[in-house]
Amino acid sequence: MIGISRAPCEDAVILAGKAAVDCSARTKSWMLAATILGSSMAFVDGSVVNVALPAIQTDLAASAEAMQWVINAYLLTLGALILVGGTAGDRFGRRRIFVLGILLFTAASVACGFAPGAVILIVARAIQGIGGAMLVPGSLAIISATFPEKERGKAIGTWAGFAALTGALGPVLGGALVDALSWRAVFFINVPLALGTLAIALRHVPESRDEGQDATIDWRGGILATLALGGIAYGASAASETRWNEPAVFAPLLAGIAVLAIFIRLESRTAAPMVPLALFRSRIFSGTNAMTLLLYAALGGALFFLPFDLIRLQGYLPPRPARRFCRSA
Repeated sequence: MIGISRAPCEDAVILAGKAAVDCSARTKSWMLAATILGSSMAFVDGSVVNVALPAIQTDLAASAEAMQWVINAYLLTLGALILVGGTAGDRFGRRRIFVLGILLFTAASVACGFAPGAVILIVARAIQGIGGAMLVPGSLAIISATFPEKERGKAIGTWAGFAALTGALGPVLGGALVDALSWRAVFFINVPLALGTLAIALRHVPESRDEGQDATIDWRGGILATLALGGIAYGASAASETRWNEPAVFAPLLAGIAVLAIFIRLESRTAAPMVPLALFRSRIFSGTNAMTLLLYAALGGALFFLPFDLIRLQGYLPPRPARRFCRSA
């Protein structure tokens, strides 16, 4: 689960759905700015924390496994619930879910910034991922509902371009904040971004929902996917501290695989699955996803270990003593 996030952007997204609201060019510009700012928070937090990990580990006296979960907890809930978040927007209102995602993400960011220990930080990061799972698909859904098909490709391309840019700037921003202030500033930087996004969204983004069908939210699929991936990730992480035949390793691995099997069985039988399994009958779809998994697993692992190597072994930018916002436990 150690990895980096990328912006979903493809022809199917551009062509899917029809514009549900008719807006002026000025409103569309404000709306695009809101979606870019909101989703950028989620993408930045997929990479900005990596550079701060050595400082976090030192300040909180945490283990390397705990630092893995600072990354894993966020990506786990973000990846497992992103489809659920999109369906929730279709049913309850895209702007409403987008705004709720901003509020949840910001509250979790503040909790991360004040975290006195690794456990609270990991829990807050998981909640951040839930907020991100509401933000990212909500952004795309708002664009699709606002821009007509002829303008949608350009709008989504602009959104994806800024998402990629902010994700790439994450490590630079994280290093600057850790060096100048504290690792806690990496999380507090989300607060002014969130306030700006909320102001634009509440004033300029129109509400829309899918009126053509009763969107069913696959809560069971989302929960099972989170538990399955969490068990597998926990077992794999624990293997770095002990042997593979230890109960602390194989028990969560087996549990995660078992829950994953239940998830697949449920998705094959439910009328509105979170993941339509028929998609995997396409060799192109399955092969592309397998290649993406291997690519981003390698990149994610490199981005996790690189800051530790540069700071701890090579001597670059050693973290200063943290200027604490609260006393560590």
